[in-house]
Amino acid sequence: MFLLGHISDPHLGPMPSAKIRELAGKRVLGYMNWHRRRKTFHRGEVLSRIVSDLKAHHPSHIAVTGDILNLALPGEFAPSRVWLDTVGPAHDVTFVPGNHDAYVRKAAREWHSHWGDFMKGDTTGPDQFPFVRRRGDVALIGLSSAVATAPFMATGKIGAPQLHALPDILDKLAAAGLFRVILIHHPPITKPQHRFKRLIDAAKFREVLQKHGTELVLHGHDHINSVVYLEGPSAKIPAVGVPSASAFGGEGDLAAYNLYTIAKQGNAWSCKALTRGFHQGSDLIEEMGRRELMI
Repeated sequence: MFLLGHISDPHLGPMPSAKIRELAGKRVLGYMNWHRRRKTFHRGEVLSRIVSDLKAHHPSHIAVTGDILNLALPGEFAPSRVWLDTVGPAHDVTFVPGNHDAYVRKAAREWHSHWGDFMKGDTTGPDQFPFVRRRGDVALIGLSSAVATAPFMATGKIGAPQLHALPDILDKLAAAGLFRVILIHHPPITKPQHRFKRLIDAAKFREVLQKHGTELVLHGHDHINSVVYLEGPSAKIPAVGVPSASAFGGEGDLAAYNLYTIAKQGNAWSCKALTRGFHQGSDLIEEMGRRELMI
């Protein structure tokens, strides 16, 4: 049995001080939005309690699917590495970046030195996507959908190189008899009214999955609990999203995380999901639901 924890969108605070030149372009709007609104519901104490509750269940591995930062300011990177170390050692924690981690184009230059240990494959170096980490009978496949965008946009893009490499990776892992888990920040399906925050090449991504398969897709970005089923070569593929792990208010769901119990039964896999988090009107972390995902 393998127990996989999943959290996303921690949006670490507090916001560090910023120089005027660092707030040029898109950052100035984000800086104002943080101080006017977002800092009131992305709470550090909520995030600490979510992580503590997750770790109390002793997961085999923890996946963090992006948006560890807010504006990708220079002063945000070092604290984000400190926080990742509190979640667990790099061998036991896998991170993939989100759009806020690529808020401006030069932000990606900082990924390697601060997060490289958490987002490199067993046989590849940091910042090489897709990457694969094998842990027991589970293969974690890290994709990056994080790209810098214009103001008021939060779209993501996997890009042709990753989409070209992914089929061979999926086929080899399937041949090895592993349970494949794709980690990505943006969801593979977005409602039409939210097109400004969609995954631009989602259709091409779904085409790869329909032909080559995977057992599970985990994402964040929408800040809500969600499950959709994608077409696979022989069975439906669950794509599961979680809320921001620091949210206590705002437009999405309150902070929560998922635990997946993955087991092999003969030649078939089973995957059971447990959701724990905050309910409206309560400051207690409680069980919010259990479900058996169709594999």
